Amino acid sequence: MTPRSAPPRSRKRPSGSRQRRAGGGAAEVPCEREAAAMPAFRQVGEKQLPQEVVVMAWSPKRDLIALANRAGEVLLHRLANFQRVWSLPPNENTGKEVTALAWRPDGKILAFGLSDTKRIILCDVEKPESLHSFSVNLSITYMHWMEVTAESSILTSFYNAEDEANLILPKLPALPKNYSTTAKIFSEEKSDEIMKLLGDVRLNALVLGGSSGFIEIYAYGMFKIATVTGVAGSCRGLCLSSDLKSLSVITQIQDSPDSEAEITYFQLDTSLLSSYLPEVTRMARKFTHISTLLQYINLSLTCMCEAWEEILMQMDSRLTKFVQEKNTTTSVQDEFMQLLLWGKASLELQALLMNQLTVKGLKKLGQSIESSYSSIQKLVISHLQSGSEALLYYLSELKGMALWKQKYESLGLDASGIEEATTAVGSFILKANELLQVIDSSMKNFKAFFRWLYVAMLRMSEDHVLPELNKMTQKDITFVADFLTEHFNEAPELYNRKGKYFNVERVGQYLKDEDEDLVSPPNTEGNQWFHFLKSSTHVKESPLLFPYYPDKSLHFVKRQMEEVIDQCLQKPADVIGKSVHQAFCVSLYKTSRSEDSSPQLFKLPFLWNDKTSNIHYVLFTILESSISKIHILRRHTDTSRSVGNGIVAVEFGNFLNNTINESSDSRCYSCLDAHFYDDETVTVVLKESVEQEGKERILAQLPLSSVYTNEDQEVEFIWDSSKSLAEQSDEIATRTVFLDNQWRVLENMKAQYVAVNGIRKVSCVLSSNLRHVRVFEMDVEDDGEVEEEEEEETTQIAAGEPEELNRSVDNEDNVCGASAGELPDESEENESNLGL
Repeated sequence: MTPRSAPPRSRKRPSGSRQRRAGGGAAEVPCEREAAAMPAFRQVGEKQLPQEVVVMAWSPKRDLIALANRAGEVLLHRLANFQRVWSLPPNENTGKEVTALAWRPDGKILAFGLSDTKRIILCDVEKPESLHSFSVNLSITYMHWMEVTAESSILTSFYNAEDEANLILPKLPALPKNYSTTAKIFSEEKSDEIMKLLGDVRLNALVLGGSSGFIEIYAYGMFKIATVTGVAGSCRGLCLSSDLKSLSVITQIQDSPDSEAEITYFQLDTSLLSSYLPEVTRMARKFTHISTLLQYINLSLTCMCEAWEEILMQMDSRLTKFVQEKNTTTSVQDEFMQLLLWGKASLELQALLMNQLTVKGLKKLGQSIESSYSSIQKLVISHLQSGSEALLYYLSELKGMALWKQKYESLGLDASGIEEATTAVGSFILKANELLQVIDSSMKNFKAFFRWLYVAMLRMSEDHVLPELNKMTQKDITFVADFLTEHFNEAPELYNRKGKYFNVERVGQYLKDEDEDLVSPPNTEGNQWFHFLKSSTHVKESPLLFPYYPDKSLHFVKRQMEEVIDQCLQKPADVIGKSVHQAFCVSLYKTSRSEDSSPQLFKLPFLWNDKTSNIHYVLFTILESSISKIHILRRHTDTSRSVGNGIVAVEFGNFLNNTINESSDSRCYSCLDAHFYDDETVTVVLKESVEQEGKERILAQLPLSSVYTNEDQEVEFIWDSSKSLAEQSDEIATRTVFLDNQWRVLENMKAQYVAVNGIRKVSCVLSSNLRHVRVFEMDVEDDGEVEEEEEEETTQIAAGEPEELNRSVDNEDNVCGASAGELPDESEENESNLGL
């Protein structure tokens, strides 16, 4: 779907005059205003939801909003009538407690964090399917996904060179669709889903904030490039500037459950990322490709495990039971040898073959083994080897970059660590080749063995044996004898370990995710190469040789490879993280303990970075001093320049009353929630400070131009670092603003929270009971053009959605598009029962 560009803004600015003084308080200069009129806000949807919403976020490119509710569901709704597009229910692979949402800047990927499983899930916007996931050490409380806007000739050349890898490397074969664990991105024939996961070459970064000062930055939302330390408290908000020079974080520090929480603002200098932006982009892109390939190899190995069937263990279990029940002292190997040489079997062996295995069961077992081994063999050749070769390619590129120390040494890229990772990949390829040899040998052995045993059992049952089956050369007899000698030896020590005496089936042991050694490792006694290595000390220790682990499973070597690669690529994250240092810190305010008694969705403060002027805005309230004011802190993100202390408190004039001359005592509006709508505007939800029956909540737009006027003539606010801003609130300049027609009364709704997107010109208001939503288009001057484009977008996204998702809208969703009169009102009694 092609995103609709925002038309030029034609909003009428407030005409009211504002006057502020440096010593707190506000002098209100009333002015002549137009009669209050309904603004350009157009309601396009309203709905009562079955579950309480805890997080919501608009897509940056489409008219879609993502919601997470208390049941652990992640839902995607369309702007038009708030129609549900899809829902992703909680499961054991993800989690049940969603605490944060973030959209990738291109709007194609939705990320959400789960506190119970401490995982981050990247989900496709088209279908409710996980494309990628990774674990973090602590639960996530806030997420921010940004895109770098800086341009340079070096970056442009890298963007163009990114396609060269596609010309050199063959396309990864699609994984078979008939396996339950196959991810969508690797299972679609001729699909570009992998590139959708990788996204645009331009660098974007997912910044995660959590409890106990946990902050990490993931390039392209997939691979960690920075672990930030030195920030205290639980993250409440963060924003990485688009030029990568500054990271602003707001935390909540609480010494004990009974104490008041302190809200603190940190500005961190991330100039290393900015100074080495081309190098960081190139390195991070390689990291992301490696991360994708590791996921591909993991899924390929999982498909191999699914291809291996439990029926292949029947021979081992039957023979073990035969040993436990038989009364003779003859070994199982001798019993089968007698049958091979003389054509006669003991009564016990006959009972085993005819009653336990049966002719039909033996035939089925032979077919299962051949089918299973063939599938595993194909997966190894086409998928494991392709993924491993591509992995070697990107690691080799990384090593070449690491050897360019002038560019990459400062970022922590280590050539020796990458060499170790390359060696680990080589060991994995060796183990995969060993598995291929075991499969090839086993298939030949089993075919000859089952053919002979099938004929022998037919003879025992006196059935007709086809002439083509009855032909058995001396070479075939020798082949079967060797197979019986190698595979039918009793191993009493094996019973204590695996509960069986035999290991006839040799492939399954390679696919088990266990630390124990292989039950039947390959025989290397007659291998001349192994003999040469043992006798030559210098060659054995050569770094050119990949280590070989003959006693370990394929899963074990794969896990070892992943650990080495993670350790290799962890160093840049540590080095870059240690380079981040604190540039500015100020205590904002302390929260009242009574605040936690009501459910919370979004809490101030919020951050916004003006890309055009390198100015960073921080929006917050000082709860202890006055909830009727909101405060806007204005700082430059470029920490190399002098930073002005631009902070102002904002009060709202009584714009609902048409009286021209109003006393200051009648000003009684407090801010419930606020978000930056765009670089110029703040969207606020207001209520009258004195709760009275019939008093409505208000949705309004506050232009920053009405707050920051004649900035050069402002009186500088003198910071006192020993005090919080709440303690200095009387010294903060206060402005009173009047809103002309940029507000709307939210009738029959106890509004509490708002989520906005200025690019798409939309907002979503949520009630205090967290279940009633109302959706608005905020700028609708060009109605004809907007409606035409939206109709086209709706048609496009609907065409890409499966029918079952459209049918999944439950009965509760059938109220979408209802008018305020048709929707059940939220009574005060109902909301009080919810603890509001």
